[in-house]
Amino acid sequence: MDLKDKTVICSGKIRPVAIAYLQDKVTLKSWQQRGRVPEEQWNAWLQEADALYSAGNIRIDEKLLQKAPKLRVVAQSSVGYDNIDVEACHARSVKIGNTPGVLVNAVADIAYGLLIDTARGIVRGHLHTKNGLWGERKAMGLGVDLYNKTLGVVGFGDIGSAIAKRAQASGMRVIYHNRSRRLNDAALGARYVSWEELLKTSDFIAVAVTLNPSTKGLFNEAAFAAMKDGVRFVNISRGKVVDTDALYEALKSGKVAAAGLDVTEPEPLPGDHPLLTLPNITVTPHMASATEETRDEMALVTAQNIVAALSGQPMLAQVK
Repeated sequence: MDLKDKTVICSGKIRPVAIAYLQDKVTLKSWQQRGRVPEEQWNAWLQEADALYSAGNIRIDEKLLQKAPKLRVVAQSSVGYDNIDVEACHARSVKIGNTPGVLVNAVADIAYGLLIDTARGIVRGHLHTKNGLWGERKAMGLGVDLYNKTLGVVGFGDIGSAIAKRAQASGMRVIYHNRSRRLNDAALGARYVSWEELLKTSDFIAVAVTLNPSTKGLFNEAAFAAMKDGVRFVNISRGKVVDTDALYEALKSGKVAAAGLDVTEPEPLPGDHPLLTLPNITVTPHMASATEETRDEMALVTAQNIVAALSGQPMLAQVK
């Protein structure tokens, strides 16, 4: 099918692999410079757009949709889509694509790295050395082993189970809580438990849920209070899953011995945020999927979602 009469616009800079895939199939309008597309140009593009390649840097809601009368496809280069008003899109018969699956290993690697850091203080050790404290023979304190500890995974989908596999390589026991029990959990070496049991018995907790009304603010003051004293906490899901103020108090009091976050609320996290004054937290800038291979694959799937939808074919991954 000839799609050259279809216009695809991009909300930001996209990977060359996606440009190469799209430019021979559709009329592509992409902004490959720093910053956002100038507003006047962006509004003109929206008038022409049959499909929108979202870099995740804009809000896609009724206000935007009103400016894009021809729009039929929105494809975002990410798993999450909390910046997209799904109901507004579906009300206008706009299909939504995302990229689950392709970033599982990259995200699980970051989660495992943060897990190790909460146990051993790798980043803190680097700063200890950099600041001359090692040379001054200042004590840094002891970490804990991962071996023979219990990891509680909240959200046991593809990413959660990939985190579990890495943790098991360190000799950790894995329990998990999910909306429902996975039929293959025995084969994965994990045990399903209630929310209450996970909080009460985990030495480490890793969060890998999607953001939705039931998970927003899931880790609040009550949840942290129910955890083991000295628990270690890792979040690679979405910042809004965690009540930031509650986490700050739990870290400050020592209830949570250490935390590793790749996502925060707010995001980006300001450099002067109170969380960053604490010595027992490591925050990375939402970089879990930031590898060359993963970002290329995410970009390609996004482009393929667009072409499939414009051709009347099923998307590789569609938000229902």
